[in-house]
Amino acid sequence: MPQTHARTCHICEANCGLLVEVEGRDILSIRGNPDHVLSRGHICPKGTAIADLQNDHDRLRRPVKKVDGQWREISWETAFAEIAGRLGELKGQGGKPAMYMGNPSAHDYGISTQVGQLRRAIGLKNIYSASTLDQIPHHVVQYHMYGHVSLAAVPDIDRCQHLIIIGGNPAASNGSIWTVPDFKKRVKEMQARDGKLIVVDPRRTETAKLADAHHFVKPGTDTALLIGILKSVFDGGHVDTSRLDDILDDSWADIAPAIADFDLDQLAVHCGIGKDVMQAMAADLAADQPAAIYGRMGVSVCEFGTLNQWLIQVINIATGNLDREGGTMVPEPALDTINLVGRGSVRKTDTVRGEMPVIMGELPTITLADEMLREDEERIRALFVITGNPVLSAPDGAKLDTALEKLDLMVSFDMYVTETSRHADYILPPCGPLEKDHYPFFFGPLAVRNYASYSPAIFDIPEGEKADWEIIAELAREILASDGQDVPNIRPPRDVLDNMLQSSPAGLTLEEVEAAPNGIDLGPLRPCMADRLMTEDKQIQCAHPDFLAELQRFSASLADEQPDSLCLIGRRHVRSNNSWLHNSKRLLKGPERCTLMIHPDDAAARGLEDGGMATVTGRVNSVEIVVEITDDVMPGVVSIPHGFGHGRKGVGLSVAREKPGVSLNDLTDPESFDPLSGNAVLNATPVTVEPAMEIVAAE
Repeated sequence: MPQTHARTCHICEANCGLLVEVEGRDILSIRGNPDHVLSRGHICPKGTAIADLQNDHDRLRRPVKKVDGQWREISWETAFAEIAGRLGELKGQGGKPAMYMGNPSAHDYGISTQVGQLRRAIGLKNIYSASTLDQIPHHVVQYHMYGHVSLAAVPDIDRCQHLIIIGGNPAASNGSIWTVPDFKKRVKEMQARDGKLIVVDPRRTETAKLADAHHFVKPGTDTALLIGILKSVFDGGHVDTSRLDDILDDSWADIAPAIADFDLDQLAVHCGIGKDVMQAMAADLAADQPAAIYGRMGVSVCEFGTLNQWLIQVINIATGNLDREGGTMVPEPALDTINLVGRGSVRKTDTVRGEMPVIMGELPTITLADEMLREDEERIRALFVITGNPVLSAPDGAKLDTALEKLDLMVSFDMYVTETSRHADYILPPCGPLEKDHYPFFFGPLAVRNYASYSPAIFDIPEGEKADWEIIAELAREILASDGQDVPNIRPPRDVLDNMLQSSPAGLTLEEVEAAPNGIDLGPLRPCMADRLMTEDKQIQCAHPDFLAELQRFSASLADEQPDSLCLIGRRHVRSNNSWLHNSKRLLKGPERCTLMIHPDDAAARGLEDGGMATVTGRVNSVEIVVEITDDVMPGVVSIPHGFGHGRKGVGLSVAREKPGVSLNDLTDPESFDPLSGNAVLNATPVTVEPAMEIVAAE
């Protein structure tokens, strides 16, 4: 008999509620759950693709070892023993190990409960993750201003009347550092109550097409716009901090003088948005209505990414919208990781490229290849990659390809042979997604509504397979045992989760949450910043010296001539999620999505034809890609989607290889980064574009 299971989608940050209908181990359908307390029935194509992941014939089911260039299946016991033994040998020789954690690990709470033990067992000095290719500027700002790397204020869209989105595309992502499922409907509801959505982006994105107004901005110049808005708030007499005066520290007084000498006309020329628009944005944000400004990838993955995120926080404070219903507020989730884990850290350390930031213990991924290629005793010789694909995610993937081949030991925790794991000595695959339970461990604290939702596994794990957390925990025990150290008992993730729930203010038990298949609604966000602050003096540290210094560095850069080249930006599609969903037939079907978007004027100037091939060249590499001529990108801008490039030799993704595309990050430059966070610059890469040379076969 068919059975229907309520489950939360684990694919992206939205965490939508699903109804999964199964008969035995056959998946009959996956649809949105109309009774889910957060997502309200919304589902995107990625949710239905869980069936493809569960049943994928390309998915590995047992550990594999590379022997003479070929993959050979081995037992778990053999894999753990050999990895532990080889690691011990390397460490005995002074070899340095490292770990890289990819995006999917943030969507598996079981990994989060066990990975610390593996890090300690390995004896890691170097830890890298996808965070420094994406979101680390948020964490730096949150740490310095609010006292915790993850204390994030998110837009309260359900009560907002004026929302400005800069460099974000939640219509495709359903939020990012903002868990907002059913975004399109929420926008329509805001507009129905006479609210307005304004989008700023170099591309007319899916979100921009929902907006009441869209403004093109030159890639990488959002800092000028944000300073222009903030200066207009001050100059126009719009500042209202009355709601926050008791928790703003004295450095608030340093902000107005720091931006006083900026010239609006110069800022407007720099970013391509007129000063009248800046002034109107400032006035609308400060009007007698709940409003918010939010910025994401486009403003994070650029040279002044941390400065941009700080300016966004300051604008929300100055206009009276931080900690306000309908403005931006800090969630109070059922599982409050903010109070249960450490505040995090922001420091610097020496690398082969000189002193670099270390945020939350993580080094910038832009340095990973260099650390594997260096020729001294500090060279990384062993690398453990947990659910990550940095060859496609990190700048200059070709360089990373070369570096991975230099390793003495590489272990990938992955369900596929990917562009990265193809370099491994061992691949340790987890079981299928519906054979694991799920809790939104990291994304509850970013949700537009306070809630709890737990999903038990739908299927039993087949004999001989293991969940991610079991693989990590058992390997850690084997490494410790082989090193003669005490081996701790494994604490199952469910027990950790239950304890954390009971230790949070809501005081729920896992049994109570599990008994509510549609989730438990804990109510709308509320003003609570004074209670949530984790700074030592319980005040918002408004103007850290590093941020003020970055303002001066940006001011000096305004006089620099901008390169006379096209600017390359990435993009996201609702049917994709980084690189790890391209083996789903239902997501890959349809038109070619890995294309070079280029404005008609730029295409005509270069002799490009729609559907033809172009060669795109940056400082580090060139790629050939299909041309898509469209006025959805502004003149001077070209766009390639993130996550493609599956044509590399040895990749075991048969569906993805049907439409391999090219990797955006074969063009991005690891020499470019945000100095405050170490985040990679993936936006505004200067490139040249020309028709691809035709190869004529000899007769």
